[in-house]
Amino acid sequence: MKKSLIILLMLTFIGQAINAQNAKSRLLADWERGKKFMTEYLAAMPEDGYSFKPTPEIRSYSQQMMHVADANFAFASSASGKASPYQGSAEKSADHSKATVTKTVMQSIDFTIEAIKAMSEEDLAKKVKVFGQELTADSALTKSFEHMCHHRGQTTIYLRLKGIKPPAEGLF
Repeated sequence: MKKSLIILLMLTFIGQAINAQNAKSRLLADWERGKKFMTEYLAAMPEDGYSFKPTPEIRSYSQQMMHVADANFAFASSASGKASPYQGSAEKSADHSKATVTKTVMQSIDFTIEAIKAMSEEDLAKKVKVFGQELTADSALTKSFEHMCHHRGQTTIYLRLKGIKPPAEGLF
């Protein structure tokens, strides 16, 4: 019985170590895929659609995308301890042209990818504070990715309302 328990514990620790070793590669793969997909979404909307709001009380297409950029910078900065290269609020900036929005969103994704590349597996397992919540850095970066997907998904409706077929799903 004692030997079985030791073997079970060893297998559990090995499984946890394998999962931890995969955290960085999983995050990088997701963010690289997300970058490609986000690039397609930013390109799909014509310049004149960037100010489009389906209803007056919600964000415009550009505001949705700049909101994503703000969150990406904040999550990655909190998770990695690196200062965000973007100061202020992208969403509240005056320039919401397609070129500026695309550049800012791509910078936020690149900042996140570079932060992940610079982190060790131990760094990803450390606790960090993000928006008042204590999470592991891995979890914070995963939440950031989830947030980006959520808002990109919302913009699918914006594209459809403008008569544009959204980019194909990029799960893999």
